[in-house]
Amino acid sequence: MGRRRSAPLNRLFAWVRRQSMKVKIFLAVTAVVAALVALKLCVKDHSHFFVASEAIHFAGILVLIYKLTTQKTCSGLSLKTQELTAIFLAARLCCSLFMEGDIHTVLDCLTLVSTLWVIYMIRFKLKSTYIPELDNMPLYYVVVPSAIAAILIHPYTHHARVGRILWAFAAYLESISVLPQLRMMQNTKMIEPFTAHYVFALGVARFLGCAHWIIQVYDSAGQYLFLVGAGYIWIPMILLAEIVQTFILADFCYYYVKSIINGQLLVSLPSPV
Repeated sequence: MGRRRSAPLNRLFAWVRRQSMKVKIFLAVTAVVAALVALKLCVKDHSHFFVASEAIHFAGILVLIYKLTTQKTCSGLSLKTQELTAIFLAARLCCSLFMEGDIHTVLDCLTLVSTLWVIYMIRFKLKSTYIPELDNMPLYYVVVPSAIAAILIHPYTHHARVGRILWAFAAYLESISVLPQLRMMQNTKMIEPFTAHYVFALGVARFLGCAHWIIQVYDSAGQYLFLVGAGYIWIPMILLAEIVQTFILADFCYYYVKSIINGQLLVSLPSPV
């Protein structure tokens, strides 16, 4: 029964693989546009996208907690991505406590506490199963550019400048915090299920965040890009950051869905050309 249900999708994936790169790009763009249209028509309050994004991120962390507590191993997990996640969540939470104080603050707090627990488990309890040689991206490659960009480009509001810079720093760092995890997965080539579920959750979360900004820009006929910002480029920069992270995760999400459809427990990434 399962094989018959997945047969049409398997044929679809096989057909896509045979197409040229231009056709694949066209199909990907078409799928993204269709998803954005569906979200715009189905969800009236677009601010709910952020709530859903943060909730899905928290759910992804819960998957990691389940992995660590049941399997007693952190193999395949990037400690550096978890540390970057904790940094941007802490920065955003500091701002959120004074600037928002709503459901976003609660979700960020829950996610930060859960992430800190994951870091503790990797660093101390399950240290013997962690392979630092595969998790070899220096943190300053990610943190320093995000900090510089935040100082130069941040929202222009009535809040204190330090808070606005921290908010921008969190946004920029979040957009590239998954890079160490993706690099580690490229080094291992095979990704076990729970790690794959976590990264896929990040991909879905980022797509929803990106969808919010794109739909806002579309609804305002482009005027939303110039509502607030230092030099009128804060909104374009945050939109670019969301698009970058969505693009970074898109390739993995494709292979994740393909593996799930094929009934494979492990996600296999192609070797770089």
